[in-house]
Amino acid sequence: MIRKIAMISEHASPLAVLGGVDAGGQNVYVAEVARHLAKNNFSVDVFTRREDPSMEKVVNWMQNVRVIHLEAGPKKQIPKEELLQHMPDFRKSMMEFMEQEDKTYDLVHANFFMSALVAMELKEIMDIPYVVTYHALGKVRLMHQKDQDKFPPERLAIEAETSARANKVIAECPQDMEDLCTLYGVDPSKISIVPCGFCPTEFYPINQSFARSFLGLDQDENILLQLGRMVPRKGVDNVIRALPHLKCPGKKTRLLIVGGESEIPDPRYCAEIGRLQSIAEEQGVSSLVTFVGRRDRRLLKYFYSAADIFITTPWYEPFGITPLESMACGTPVIGANVGGIKFSISHGETGFLVPPKNPETLAEKISLMLSSPALIKDMQVNAIRRVHRQFTWTRISEMIATVFEEVLADKVSREESEQKTPVYKMPLPLKQIKKIK
Repeated sequence: MIRKIAMISEHASPLAVLGGVDAGGQNVYVAEVARHLAKNNFSVDVFTRREDPSMEKVVNWMQNVRVIHLEAGPKKQIPKEELLQHMPDFRKSMMEFMEQEDKTYDLVHANFFMSALVAMELKEIMDIPYVVTYHALGKVRLMHQKDQDKFPPERLAIEAETSARANKVIAECPQDMEDLCTLYGVDPSKISIVPCGFCPTEFYPINQSFARSFLGLDQDENILLQLGRMVPRKGVDNVIRALPHLKCPGKKTRLLIVGGESEIPDPRYCAEIGRLQSIAEEQGVSSLVTFVGRRDRRLLKYFYSAADIFITTPWYEPFGITPLESMACGTPVIGANVGGIKFSISHGETGFLVPPKNPETLAEKISLMLSSPALIKDMQVNAIRRVHRQFTWTRISEMIATVFEEVLADKVSREESEQKTPVYKMPLPLKQIKKIK
């Protein structure tokens, strides 16, 4: 039997170009989960906000997967921090679409807190169960961002209520589960840990020399790679500040920074690039740092494969998909000992974990790895083995499908129980009894 799933991802469309401020891991997650569920007896409609008047309302993306663009606020890109006010329109548009198609869903999978709000309202109105993956939690973000956090304060209450009313909550790593339990009081029995993943046909090892030639990179340099969204919390400045502390005699070490709002790494389009360029100048390492700009996703495997080490040291990270992609390409990772990164990296085997905002310790680990080709080679083998064993999207989607089936089985069980339970009927009022007689 084909299960009908509505995936809600209000700001992160599976069709979006990745690399911008609001386009990253959640977009990949939604796209890959939908695509893989469609191969496993699920029909998936992904509901996202219409950001462009030229977008078709319904895109038949692939077999059993459609992307539905809903009217919710102005048809332009809006920072996700400003979208909450448009969620009533989003829910209204979604219900209108369902009415027009005369279609309901077996289950809703909400992604992010605003999608969870819509899912909770649909459950209230239409009795459709929902599962939620938050991707990031407001209380955790607030701890790290403090005054820089621009989300409305209602976010915290919405997360508390939607997690309490959800049929199941998907945590992306043990730290995520701990935060849900301790900060929001979610019942651990409602939580399933399902990590993010990677696609083996998209990310795989390429000969390093060939990858460097393809990208026009120097064969004789040590290459460090930082790849992802250009926002302060990603800690790219930490990697730049580590460069003066490196002890790698013999070879020049270059840092490649891939990401941004455009293919040209211009601070006019991405303020974070301008900030990072200034830091590189202050540290006296501008000649060792190359800003690449945003690159097509199909090219990323060449960047991962060309690098000796991939580095990601954010202040916090709910999960982080880029370490998986790097390891799938056979490139070891040095990552911050936070969130999902400390779950995906096996310390000392596939790379190293270091404290965030600590360039000296980061420099020590970089120097250790670059001075030991044998260590890097062992880590390359271990990295490929680890991600193929635990983190393919095929495995992840099977785990999510299991969560869905548990929720649907509970619903059937509840409905059957209600049918078997005798319904006590109030006796008719005396006046009505007399009338019947």
